[in-house]
Amino acid sequence: MTYTFVWGQKLSNYEKCWAFCHPIAALKVKHISKNCFKIYQQSTITIQLDKNANGGKLDAFRHTFFMAAFAQKIKIRKLKKLGIAHEKYNYKQFLKSEFENGEVPDSLGTIMDLKNNDLGLEIGTKYKKENLVKLSEIVINAIHSGEAVVIKRNKLGDYVDCNGQIIILPKQKKWGNNKCIVKSNEN
Repeated sequence: MTYTFVWGQKLSNYEKCWAFCHPIAALKVKHISKNCFKIYQQSTITIQLDKNANGGKLDAFRHTFFMAAFAQKIKIRKLKKLGIAHEKYNYKQFLKSEFENGEVPDSLGTIMDLKNNDLGLEIGTKYKKENLVKLSEIVINAIHSGEAVVIKRNKLGDYVDCNGQIIILPKQKKWGNNKCIVKSNEN
């Protein structure tokens, strides 16, 4: 049986362990995720942000929005553990050269995701009563104002280092690399 609930992906062993330890929260996450996906998959989201599901504003939106929605109903401490569990699996994917959203995960993507998760937790705590549509608008505004983080790219969509030099990523061999994390309104 395949279990999915967070970010629409198959659950890792780390996430299954989290769900086992927090069964009520896991059921809430599963239910909330289904409703979040309806909004996340709307074309208006990519029009307002970008189409970069890995390292871009769309990626930042996914992590921030889902965590904000979860934070409206679930304790922050539990959600931080869920976010860490999800990111731990990214390292395993890297070791196996497995793709996540079209790319092999790396350390900067993990850092970016955890920072955006934290932003989502703040937003969800602050706006506990807002519906998901309004919450998605709040998250989009936060991304446009630079509260989220993304991985720096040039105008052609190539990853660049902090000095603007193009990074060639043939087959990624290092967990750490020269990518650069920037505020979401700088890219």
